[in-house]
Amino acid sequence: MDHRVAVLKLADGSGMRSRKILLISGDFVEDYEVMVPFQTLLTVGHTVHAVCPGKKAGETVATAIHDFEGHQTYSEKPGHRFRLNAAFDDVDAKDYDALVVPGGRAPEYLRLDERVLEIVRHFFRTNKPVAAICHGLQILAAAAVVEGRKCQAYPAVRPELTQAGAIWDQPSEGLDNACVDGRLVTAAAWPAHPAWLSAFLKVLETAESS
Repeated sequence: MDHRVAVLKLADGSGMRSRKILLISGDFVEDYEVMVPFQTLLTVGHTVHAVCPGKKAGETVATAIHDFEGHQTYSEKPGHRFRLNAAFDDVDAKDYDALVVPGGRAPEYLRLDERVLEIVRHFFRTNKPVAAICHGLQILAAAAVVEGRKCQAYPAVRPELTQAGAIWDQPSEGLDNACVDGRLVTAAAWPAHPAWLSAFLKVLETAESS
């Protein structure tokens, strides 16, 4: 099946296009930021391939749970084992319609992988939808794809983004909103999931734009 043209029939008889989506993760990816978009996108009928450099389908990555408990920065606790369903070495970016980049600790080392960066650049060169959240924006900054783009990220990532030419668009309070710049959808952290995923589904044409 060519997922780029597949149409799913909804209960009301209307249709939606099923997309083939790539999700790039790594050890100590943020638990909610990988689990929630992966499961949400599958639930609404998209195909999602979750991959990690150096790992194959069936292997797992460790996740970390970041919480906001009144400290000067987030706390970190052990999360789940997130099971990958595709092999990174088999990825051909041309086969995918959209990209998801979750946050956590993984992006700080994934941004050192040149193939990860080249995959990310493909989605921007071809103007395909990209959803990135929290520290996932570190990868976008390293890939040099954010110049002139409005972005949100975890506040500690702001210096990297602005040095890479991004336009910081984070409200002074709260982590529960999202930023849309063309086909790029970004947010600060997992509390923004409702806004972030809702906006991404509209960019994917899964949901109607208001």
